[in-house]
Amino acid sequence: MKGVIFNLLEEAVVDQFGDDSWDDLLDAAELEGAYTSLGSYPDSEIMALVAAASEKLQLSPAAILRWFGKSAIPSLANSYPAFFESPGNVRNFLLSVNTIIHPEVRKLYSGAGCPHFQFQELTTGELIIGYSSPRKMCALAEGFIDGAAAHFGETVAVSHRGCMHDGSAECALVVQWVH
Repeated sequence: MKGVIFNLLEEAVVDQFGDDSWDDLLDAAELEGAYTSLGSYPDSEIMALVAAASEKLQLSPAAILRWFGKSAIPSLANSYPAFFESPGNVRNFLLSVNTIIHPEVRKLYSGAGCPHFQFQELTTGELIIGYSSPRKMCALAEGFIDGAAAHFGETVAVSHRGCMHDGSAECALVVQWVH
């Protein structure tokens, strides 16, 4: 996992819970926490931080990942405004992940292991997003979707039809726009 993800998590934790909370989380996860944005770190470290936050806040790891994804979008929009300017709305933003955002991520962060998404637009207006990643962090993707919707001033409902955690080959995230 690239250090930029750890940096985003630290920023989200500090913004919501205060400076000492990040240090407390690192202590609970038994990690040093010296993450540089371009560095690469074991996936187990992000999962240890999620587990420690889950225990401390009495929330599921999935809830922690959703919170993190949603909380990280403002920082991402600040750091990478070009990713958010041209799409104009959450649908176009989501559809740009594989073709615009992840190729740029791979240029900026050599060796980044980005998840792969497949998109199916339904005549009902729903967007089905197939999520595939060995990390199985579909809840983080859900949080990113919610955060992107908030960024664009839209309201969406994300449901999970089929999940890698339940034995499916990939997750199916269904995005519906709430009017």
